Amino acid sequence: MNDLVYGRNAVREVLRAQRRTLVRLLVAAGANEAGTLAVVTQQARIAGVTVERVDRRELERLVHGVNHQGVVLECGPYPYVDVDAMLARAEQRAEPALLLMLDHLQDPQNIGTLLRTAEVVGVHGVITPGRRAAEITPAVVNAASGATEHLLIAEVTNVVQTIQQLQRAGVWVAGVEDDPAAQSYDAVDLDGPLALVLGAEGAGLARLTRERCDYLVRLPMRGEIASLNVAVAGSILLYHAWRVRAR
Repeated sequence: MNDLVYGRNAVREVLRAQRRTLVRLLVAAGANEAGTLAVVTQQARIAGVTVERVDRRELERLVHGVNHQGVVLECGPYPYVDVDAMLARAEQRAEPALLLMLDHLQDPQNIGTLLRTAEVVGVHGVITPGRRAAEITPAVVNAASGATEHLLIAEVTNVVQTIQQLQRAGVWVAGVEDDPAAQSYDAVDLDGPLALVLGAEGAGLARLTRERCDYLVRLPMRGEIASLNVAVAGSILLYHAWRVRAR
């Protein structure tokens, strides 16, 4: 089944990456073809994609009333990869692996924010479970402003088994958890091959996932609010890992 990706930035990146089958671009009749929309339509024409002008109400019907910004791209499903492809990308770049694992996150906005940060800091791959978690849907692609299209993302059947696979490959696995046993994020060595694991909104890491991690890290807090949003915490840690490893 094809995806209907919406939003100007998201559509632009799908067209730019060209990792999916591109079917047709639907543009709202009367939309001013300038700025990002002009870039999008030009990219589509260069790629040989049919550009159709349709009534805005038809776009709203197709994407169930979300804010499509006057453009919808019909394309193939998201091209998932396997974990070995991520490790190979790190090897090709002659860099220690930096991976992000999402342990049953549900909210597309949180996932999109994390994926956008992951792409910006050069993460070699993102791992997400296939059950009880949000997939890389058009909502996630839009929330990530299309960063999904430049990332390697694997959908796995068992998080714990995947952690064990990474550990056998020499990757250290750090769970992010506000736990008394967790070390402060700036007191651990993040230079080597590393996978950061983030737990679900509210619930945090699953018990088996937490037990399988090599160690836990946390962000110190001094305010009255007891915790950070998972997307904020994950983004801070990704940036910190990137900067430490770039020294």
